[in-house]
Amino acid sequence: MSRPQMLKLPEVLSELGMSRAAFYRMRARGQGPRLIKLPNGQIRVRRNDLDVWLASYEEAA
Repeated sequence: MSRPQMLKLPEVLSELGMSRAAFYRMRARGQGPRLIKLPNGQIRVRRNDLDVWLASYEEAA
């Protein structure tokens, strides 16, 4: 079984097209994908968590 893909925060920010400050403001409002904080302090986001979070904002066309 393969491990889930883990994205670094700059990769997530690039995909979302937002700044780090905007991302953390969004997180402070209780929004955004689930984050994983590694023991060394780095942040990761599971690819699946990002996709599920983005899908929750899709509008029915």
